[in-house]
Amino acid sequence: MKSDPGLYDYLPYDRTRPKITWPNGARVAFWIAPNIEFYEFQPPTNASRAPWTRPLPDVLAYSARDYGNRTGFWRMLDAMARHNIRGSVSLNVAMCDHCPEIIEACAKHDWEFYSHGTYNTRYTFNMSEAQERELIQDSIDTIKKHTGQKLDGWLAPALSYTDRTIELVAEMGLTYICDLFHDDQPCPVKTAKGKLASIPYSLEMNDVIAYLVNLVSPRRYGDIIRAQFDRLYEEGAESGTVMCIPLHPYLIGSPHRIKAFEEAIAYIAGHDKVWLATGREIAQHFIANDFDTFAKASQPVGSL
Repeated sequence: MKSDPGLYDYLPYDRTRPKITWPNGARVAFWIAPNIEFYEFQPPTNASRAPWTRPLPDVLAYSARDYGNRTGFWRMLDAMARHNIRGSVSLNVAMCDHCPEIIEACAKHDWEFYSHGTYNTRYTFNMSEAQERELIQDSIDTIKKHTGQKLDGWLAPALSYTDRTIELVAEMGLTYICDLFHDDQPCPVKTAKGKLASIPYSLEMNDVIAYLVNLVSPRRYGDIIRAQFDRLYEEGAESGTVMCIPLHPYLIGSPHRIKAFEEAIAYIAGHDKVWLATGREIAQHFIANDFDTFAKASQPVGSL
């Protein structure tokens, strides 16, 4: 039995932590992570998780999510473009075949693509090592083929993992993950090979949690985004922080939700000391400038 996953060491969020300095003296590295996903109508079964809460075929759930790719995405894209904010796409790579128009639009706006698996209805639970390697390699190859980009980031499909996921991601040349929700700054991840950084990807800011779990109104979600930013901007005067807004076009792209979201990101973009970054850019800067000092200052959990 394990009392701790052993994926990262302990480093208190206080003045003893090494200082992060973002480009141009920014206080906050701000990134938006749209989850561009494809949910299969009748996916293969997985012993650990059912794809839908209702019996198959679930036309209701499928079509509600397909709304994001048909309609919501384009509304979200326009809102972000009006404020010169690029996205870092958490991509189900099957979207390259199913909806190439979306991939082309993201690339046109200089968005980053990182992997969220193949489909959001296929999970890594119960995969063999060979199957999981194949999944990661397919993401590497597909993103390169359709966008020309090197795959640097990973968010497990539907947040499903095995005990070997993070080691494989590092071994296969990726540089950051979004699957750890433990900090407001990037942190080193303990792996046998390579340097892998954890980049903050906040479940608290995630529109799925806001709208489907906490059941907040669009106006309240906008207030939450501003409150999160204000605190991180204040603390970022001492050492650079990271703010992420994970989105799902089938939610945020609804007509009654988009205005509050756009007003919130306009508020953030209107501040001087904000770095409008991508996940890759944040990871590269942290690995080049802060990874080693953070690793050296950290202590194994339970050793203090």
